[in-house]
Amino acid sequence: MEKTVLITGGSRGIGAACVEAFAAAGCRVVFSYLHSQEQAAVLCARWEGRALAVQADVADRDQVTALFRQAEQAFGPAEVLVNNAGIAQQKLFTDITPAEWRRMLAVHLDGPFYCCQAALPAMIRAKWGRIINISSMWGQVGGSCEVHYSAAKAGLIGLTKALAQEEGPSGVTVNCIAPGVVETDMMAGFSAADKQALAEETPLCRLGRPEEVAAAAVFLAGDQAAFITGQVLGVNGGLVV
Repeated sequence: MEKTVLITGGSRGIGAACVEAFAAAGCRVVFSYLHSQEQAAVLCARWEGRALAVQADVADRDQVTALFRQAEQAFGPAEVLVNNAGIAQQKLFTDITPAEWRRMLAVHLDGPFYCCQAALPAMIRAKWGRIINISSMWGQVGGSCEVHYSAAKAGLIGLTKALAQEEGPSGVTVNCIAPGVVETDMMAGFSAADKQALAEETPLCRLGRPEEVAAAAVFLAGDQAAFITGQVLGVNGGLVV
């Protein structure tokens, strides 16, 4: 699959796994990062000539515009967009500050909005494109002490479904992946006992791996998924059915 892929939040966790998976599949990959410059450099070195890292805050429209400009200059217009950049926070709803609420929605909703608007003109002209949004099972069922995160991820599912209907006639598919509990840096605050409890609640009796989410993204970007759009693919071990 020789496509130009743009992945937001690609230096760690699920994003880094997506960079690896798409590069291994023969794609040219541009990925954004915010703080993890060292990890981004390691990825680029591993896929020299096939991967480019660009520092950008997806919540800032000007930085998103610059990100897409650099991607096009390096590898051509983005044919596949993976909106993965995200943040997490566990906090009682009554303690969430307006700034924390705004930042959560800015990263998870404003960012994909800016990125989709930047990517779509070239996709529409080409009559081909793939947009893959990384949501969460908490966007489907809601998570206690993660109300702002759940609300943002639910909004991303709504964006996916509506945009899929709008862009279908242009040959662009828009799908969503809703991971379950996946072993990434976002779980750094969880104790071993907490992780074990979550694994025991999952029908497959373990936590997910970033590579498993990345494999789903590669599938949705490929020709075998050409008739799939507007869908939410749960990669969650059966925790949400």
